[in-house]
Amino acid sequence: MNNVALPQPKKGARPKITLRAVYDELNWLRERVEDLEDLRELNEAIAHNKGKRLIPWDEAKKDLGI
Repeated sequence: MNNVALPQPKKGARPKITLRAVYDELNWLRERVEDLEDLRELNEAIAHNKGKRLIPWDEAKKDLGI
């Protein structure tokens, strides 16, 4: 995770926000949204497959050619 810290202004001064800082923050937010979407999809798959029989590891390796 990439936390981007904006420069802290002096008390009473307006913060200096750079285009680079905004760009970095936007990229971090985009990555975070993708992570949350992946988590949502994973949770949906787990709920959908709840109670289904699992494939034994040896069988899965054989099917994958491992």
